[in-house]
Amino acid sequence: MSFASPAERYVTREGVDLAVHDHGGDGPPLLLLHGAGRTLADWAAVAPLLTPRHRVIAMDLRAHGRSGGGAWTFPAVLADVAAVLDALAVPHAVPVGHSLGGMVAVRYALDHPETPAAVNLDGHGYGRPEQYVGLDPEYVGRRLEEIRGFAARAAGRVLPGPDMAAVLGGQRAMAEGLGIPRDLFDEGLRRSLAEREDGMRWLRPEREPALQMLAAMDELDLFPLYRRTRSPLLICRAARPNPPTPGLPWFDELMSAYAEGLNRDLRELARTQPHVTVEDIDATHAMLLERPGDVAARILSFAARTAPSF
Repeated sequence: MSFASPAERYVTREGVDLAVHDHGGDGPPLLLLHGAGRTLADWAAVAPLLTPRHRVIAMDLRAHGRSGGGAWTFPAVLADVAAVLDALAVPHAVPVGHSLGGMVAVRYALDHPETPAAVNLDGHGYGRPEQYVGLDPEYVGRRLEEIRGFAARAAGRVLPGPDMAAVLGGQRAMAEGLGIPRDLFDEGLRRSLAEREDGMRWLRPEREPALQMLAAMDELDLFPLYRRTRSPLLICRAARPNPPTPGLPWFDELMSAYAEGLNRDLRELARTQPHVTVEDIDATHAMLLERPGDVAARILSFAARTAPSF
């Protein structure tokens, strides 16, 4: 699966070129937003399932894929989204985001009350320490700092060819274990990978915007935003855990406790906020690649229910 011209184009905002793929289709428009360190290629299997009923557009967030860089802040990214929608003449498109993209979708709907609806597919971040059921919040806080340290050290790390090959090999093995098609996974890798003339390679985003992005995600508490947003929201949670993390059993324990607390809090949110719908998808966090049909079905069903708002 590939993204070749003429479907792909660039929208420029304040000197930053934003890569956009127009999947076509006819009907209420959707804007697809990928996760941190990923690209619009993640939507390759989902988008064709949406086009029979929707105009479907995907974009690379700034500093990702083939989009340009610049400081990574939520206000800058939200302005990028608005610029893309304006350039494609679909100002009232519904933002549909996965992971980080889901956070962006919620923020966009909050900042643009005219947005008819928004979808967040498993974009929860690491939440708050008190959401980790059965674990001491102080202990959770210390472990979360460790996790943030791992992420910061890996962000935009430039590696020689053999080392990068080992990193990519590990990612491919995990994808194969989840049953993700090799061509679908590799398309995303090709789009993310950058290389210098000396053969050193890295996965975008580059280090500085990557650190800015991680900091912005850590500062975001989504639950108050969910309550303030008036647009209909679909929030989907991955019902299955990610594969075990080698050498870090405490991480898997931590994520299990967080999954329990997140499920509890999302159910309570849906009970008390009529505009919020919460659903589980029988997949891991890699749901776009692992269960594209299930993801598309949830989006289509939600869009059909909120059609009068489009």
